[in-house]
Order: sequence, then C-alpha cells, then structure tokens
Amino acid sequence: MKAILSALAAGLVFGLGLVVSGMVNPAKVLNFLDIAGQWDPSLAFVMMGAAATVFVGYRLVLRRSGPFFAERFSLPTATRLDARLVGGAIMFGIGWGLVGLCPGPALTALGTGAMPVVIFAGAMLAGMAGWRWLVRD
Repeated sequence: MKAILSALAAGLVFGLGLVVSGMVNPAKVLNFLDIAGQWDPSLAFVMMGAAATVFVGYRLVLRRSGPFFAERFSLPTATRLDARLVGGAIMFGIGWGLVGLCPGPALTALGTGAMPVVIFAGAMLAGMAGWRWLVRD
C-alpha cells in the first residue's frame, strides 16, 4: 500500500508540475517548437530544470542501498541504439510536433475535458495497445 501511495503522490506532483509549467497547453508547446515563427523559449527552462532535477536526484537516490518500497532499483539495462528506439523517438517527435502533446501532458490535460485532448489520448492508447498486439513483447 505504501508503494501505491508513494506512486500516487509522485504522479500528482508530476502532473501539477506539467500544469504549472504550461506543458499541458498544446499552443505553448507548438510555439516552443516553432523556432522560425512565434518561438517561446520558456519550455527550454522547464526541460533544463527537469534535467537538473534528474541529474541530482539519481545521484542522491542511487547512494542508498535500495529503494524504500521495492527489493531493488529497477533501472534500464539497454545501452544500444536500435531501429525500435530510433523509430519510436521519431514517431514521438512527429506526434509532439503535430499536436503539441506527449503522453504525460496528454493524460494530465484529460482533466480539462477538451475534445482534441480526449481524441489524442484515445488514439495514443489505441496505438499502444496495437503495438502490444502486433509485437507481443
């Protein structure tokens, strides 16, 4: 139960951060990506803050002998760049550039009830399910 509550608290803090930073506003994200037009550099500061937090956070957390609510840390082991990783990154970038949303902000923005967000989130979830069905990892 403690693990579930801590995950819920982390998710709420993350979602609040997305809302406060403007990452759930597709127009703001698209303006950040539009370097030749109405460029809005403010999200670069959000990304730098997130990267700095992760950089420091990993160093502090990994000094511990183990996590609070699990037997061991669950860290990525893959170190190779392969076609699946590159293809997924390209698809992510195209989707983000076309719509101005990525998975975390899209799920957070569902709370607004905006129909474009609902359609995007539904298509995203259908794509995830379709990938699982096709690849069956």
